[in-house]
Amino acid sequence: MSAFALPSSRSAGAVALLLGCLQAGSAVAHFQELVPSSDLVTPQSRSVTFEIVFTHPAHGGPTMAMEPPVRFGVLHQETVTDLTDRLLARTVDDQAAYTASYDVTAPGDHVFFLEPAPYLETSENVYIQQFAKVVVEAFGAEQGWDTLVGLPAEIRPLVRPYGLWTGNIFRGVVLSEGEPVPFAEIEVEYRNTDGVVFPAAAFGTQVILADASGTFDFVMPRAGWWGFCALGVGPQTEHEGLELSQDAVFWVRTVDVR
Repeated sequence: MSAFALPSSRSAGAVALLLGCLQAGSAVAHFQELVPSSDLVTPQSRSVTFEIVFTHPAHGGPTMAMEPPVRFGVLHQETVTDLTDRLLARTVDDQAAYTASYDVTAPGDHVFFLEPAPYLETSENVYIQQFAKVVVEAFGAEQGWDTLVGLPAEIRPLVRPYGLWTGNIFRGVVLSEGEPVPFAEIEVEYRNTDGVVFPAAAFGTQVILADASGTFDFVMPRAGWWGFCALGVGPQTEHEGLELSQDAVFWVRTVDVR
């Protein structure tokens, strides 16, 4: 798939998977979770722990087994620090996943990112690789949240991605090697940790298209973590002789007004 063509389903095999999942009442969207214990840290509470799971967040699973990630790091004040050696293996639903901890010592926004190994989705006969990002703000400095890491597939936020109320809008630009992707397809899911029951399968995964400039927006109707996944926008389209979908994922959290 060309990074600048109108994306569609990853493959014809996805149709069969979709029909099977609809019959079972579950969604098909894959999301690389990179969820911190907090997206706002203070000098009194500066330790952040990450949940790193490849799953279907709207339905709490099923979880897919992760191979060891290629890279995990943080961008702060235009400096990238490799944190791959901080990854700790664990299991979620008997599948391989990871966690990591980081002590924030400097003010300013910290852009954490993960480059996972490609995952083989056997039901579609396609590899999936999702470059995930999340921003953690430190000590009230609020600087650097829109800085790009330089990932092959990346979402640049156009709204400060923390301190968001429920009902706020999130806007971003989908990029492939730093260039906007017109009409990119973006899946949106709520990280359903509180037992939300969807009236139909279509409610689990929201689907939106970016405009001609690669820009998209979405109003988040519930408090919690929301994942945005731009499908097939990376430059590489093949891995080990099979189709590869390189996706860009971004996580943001909303909070209820009290």
